[in-house]
Amino acid sequence: MKVLVLHSDVPPDAPPEDQDTLIAAEAVEAALQSRGHEAVQAPFRPDAKALGKMLGRERPDVVFNLVESVFGAGIYSSLAPAMLARLGVCFTGGTAAHFCATTDKVFAKTILRAAGLPTPDWSAPPAWAALAEDRAYIVKSADEDSSIGLDDKCVVKGTEAPARAEDSMKRFGGRWFAESFVEGREFNISLLQEKDGPRVLPIAEMTFEDWPADKPRIVGYRAKWAEGSFDSVKTVRRFGVESEEPRLAAALTDLCRKTWALFDLVGYVRIDFRVTDAGEPLILEINPNPGIAPDAGLAAAAERASLSYAELIEKIVQAALP
Repeated sequence: MKVLVLHSDVPPDAPPEDQDTLIAAEAVEAALQSRGHEAVQAPFRPDAKALGKMLGRERPDVVFNLVESVFGAGIYSSLAPAMLARLGVCFTGGTAAHFCATTDKVFAKTILRAAGLPTPDWSAPPAWAALAEDRAYIVKSADEDSSIGLDDKCVVKGTEAPARAEDSMKRFGGRWFAESFVEGREFNISLLQEKDGPRVLPIAEMTFEDWPADKPRIVGYRAKWAEGSFDSVKTVRRFGVESEEPRLAAALTDLCRKTWALFDLVGYVRIDFRVTDAGEPLILEINPNPGIAPDAGLAAAAERASLSYAELIEKIVQAALP
C-alpha cells in the first residue's frame, strides 16, 4: 500500500511545537516502511489545484494526515481534511467537522455542557458572562493547542482575566477565554478507533514532582517544548490508575466513550481531564489527531498497551480504510 504522509508546511525558523510535526512525519514514514508499505512525505499547502496535482502524481492509497496548522495557525487545521475529502481521498484521523467542533474550545465546551457531560465553568469575551471576581481562572487560547501562552501567570483571579486575555491576544493572536481553574489532578487519555468502537488506551496522569507551592500545576508551554527546563523535567507522565483506583479509571473511561460518541469521533483522539479533590472528573479539551511523535503521550499510552510504534501507525492507517 502506498501512503502519503502529509504534514504542515513548516518553515526552518518555526517554533518547536511546529517542528515537532516534521519529527512525527519522519517517524510515521519510517514506521510505515518497516511494515512493508511505500511511504513518501509532502508538505500541505492550501491550494486545491496544486494538491490535486500532487495527489494525481503520487496516487496514494491513503493519506496520513499530520497537518496541525495552516498559515501558521491551528485554527485552520480543518482545511487539510476538508480539501482531501473534497477530492475524494482516503485519509487518516478526524474530518474537517471534527476539527471545527473541537478546535474551538468554547464551542466544544458548550456542546459538552448541553449533553450533560462535565466540564469546568468558563467565561468568554466580549460579555464575560458569569465571570466570578474571586474565583481562580486559567486564561487560555480558544482556538490553538500546544499550550500556547500557558505560563506561570496564566492562572488569575476573575477580575484580572479580561486583561490577561487581551494581553494574550496581542502577543499570540486569536481568541482567548477564561476557564475555571481546577486545583486537582490532570489526566490525558488516548483513544484509538477499532472495528468494534474506540479503544481507550492506558490512562496517563500528569504529575508535578517537587513543584513549588506558588507555581500553578499545569502542563504549560515550557513543560511541553523547553527540553531540559524545570517544567519539562518535573512534569512526569505516570500510568497505573486502572489498578490503583479502578473506580476513578472507570469514570474516566466512561466519559471518554461518551465524548467519542457525542462528537462522533474517528481515528485517534486525546481527551484531557482535571479531577477535583472530591474525585469528580471534568473534561478540559478534545484533541483529534493529537501529537504522534514517538515521545508523545499517544505513543507512550500505546507502548503501555503493548503496541509498538509501528503497530500503532498501522492501526491508524487501517482505521481510515473503507
